[in-house]
Parts: sequence; structure tokens; C-alpha cells
Amino acid sequence: MTRLAALVKAGDQRSDGRVAVEVDGRELVLSNLDKVLYPKDGFTKGDVIDYYLRVAPVMLDHLGGRPVTRKRYPNGVDKAFFFEKNAPQHRPDWVETVTIPARDRPVDYVVCSDTATLVWLANLAALELHTNLGPAKHPEIPQYVVFDLDPGPGTSIVECCRVALMLRDMFGRLGLESVAKTSGSKGLQMYVPLNDPNIRYDNTREFARTVAEMWEREAPDLVVSKMTKSIRRGRVLIDWSQNNQVKTTVCAYSIRAREQPTVSTPVGWREVTSCEHSGDPDTLRFTSDQVLARIGRRGDLFAEAATREQSLPSIG
Repeated sequence: MTRLAALVKAGDQRSDGRVAVEVDGRELVLSNLDKVLYPKDGFTKGDVIDYYLRVAPVMLDHLGGRPVTRKRYPNGVDKAFFFEKNAPQHRPDWVETVTIPARDRPVDYVVCSDTATLVWLANLAALELHTNLGPAKHPEIPQYVVFDLDPGPGTSIVECCRVALMLRDMFGRLGLESVAKTSGSKGLQMYVPLNDPNIRYDNTREFARTVAEMWEREAPDLVVSKMTKSIRRGRVLIDWSQNNQVKTTVCAYSIRAREQPTVSTPVGWREVTSCEHSGDPDTLRFTSDQVLARIGRRGDLFAEAATREQSLPSIG
């Protein structure tokens, strides 16, 4: 029996087809559990909710305490979607929010720090969960430096792995540990954990930009640091611009809205090396079921992003 099936069995079935369930002492009303959101796989909203229920113990270490931007697909991944930053007006009173100043007006973000909130978001068909790099209480303090490796035309995650290994080795020489995860789409994302209360985005952005531009000079046939489309064929963009207080990155363990329920999956450096050597991008493609099995075998490969404390060195 799945986690969701157990909740539904113990819940209160309503005449309109909805069911009231209890998650960590919170009452939730779930609806349309049989609605197919991934037509190619027959993956339903109930399947999405069950995945988030089961992945919550590790995902909340990276999602909890952060403002969450949701990408919602109420009618499935092949239909219209919308981004949602502000918390819905009609929400349970126990859902935590935080107000953060923005360019035009303040934004009231949802803060997802418990399983009940995660299930509530999944019931809204918020398939993708994107977070800021800083916590809700101190949004001006980035927890890490992120490098979003985006393959240009004619390349794949294989070339992203090649770049990631170059970056990893450079960071190692600087005394920095780094971790990686797939985007769950086409690319790879590298994080240098800092967890330093004295760091600010001016520091991380300048560091990331210097790294990207240095590798563009060192490996011009493989790396670009600018988003200009005309120069990206056959190259990997090291997107340093994500190191910005107002930008978000897909959270570790978030499902993606692709043809199949692929997941932004933490990966080990041996796996990155293996993908680069094999030339097969599918070796770093994981669906929700595979991710849950990986966690059962290997635990949270992204744990250091939340715990390791490092100082940012000067380079350039």
C-alpha cells in the first residue's frame, strides 16, 4: 500500500469525491487524485502526492525554511501552466508565509517546512518547486554559490558533466567541496555550500561570474558565460546569474514537468564521471520511483549543501 493509499483509507471520503486526510496532525482535503497529469506515463495527481509524501524526509532539508515559487500544471504537463509566487488567498491557516520586498511590491511567499504543506502544494498540482538561494528569515544571505550548467544545441548533460568535473577540480584546489544534481530536464547544477552568515550576493555573484568567464577563456570550444543564443551551439553555458536574491532554482528532489516525471536528482561525482566517459545522457536521468529507490540505498547525496560550512576565497 502506498503512503497516499494509507492516508486515504484512514481519511473521510466525501460525497463530492474529495477526501479529508490528516498529515502530521493537519487536516487536508485532497481532490482529483485519479487525474492524469503525465499522459505519456499515466502518472496521476495521486502519484505526485504520494511521491512528495515519501520524499519529504530528505527534501525538506533543502526546501524547508525557504520561500517557494510554484510552477502549477492544473490540467497536466501538456497543457497550460503558470508560475505562482504569492501564497493563494484560500489556504489553510497553518500554512506558513513570509513577506519579502521585491522590485514592484512585496511578495507573500509560501514557506514549506513540513510534510503537510508539501502535500497541500502537490494537491494544487504544483509539480515544480523552485526556491531562492537564501532562507526566508534572511533572504539577503545566500546559502551557497550555484552554477547552472545549461547545454547548448548539439550538446547534452554529457558535456555538462565534463564542465562540472573541471569546476570540481578547480574548487578542490581552492579547498572547496562541491555537490551536484541534475536539473531533471537537460542540464546539471553545481553547488558550493557556504552556510556562512557573513556572505552576501555581491560576493557569490562576483565569484561565480569570475569562474564562468575564466573557463570561457580556458576552454572556449566548450564553455560560454553569456546567454547569447548565437554563440551557444556546441557549448555549455555556465549560468552564473542565478546567484541573485530575486532568482530561483529548482529544488533538489522536485519533480519536473517533462513527458515523464523526472526529478532534479542529487548525483555523486563517480556518476558524473561515468556519464562523461560513457557519453550516454540517460545515465543521469531519473524518474520519481528511481529517486526514491536511490534514497533508500544511498541516502541524501545532497546533504552537504545544507550542512557544510566553507569560506569563499578570492580568485581572479
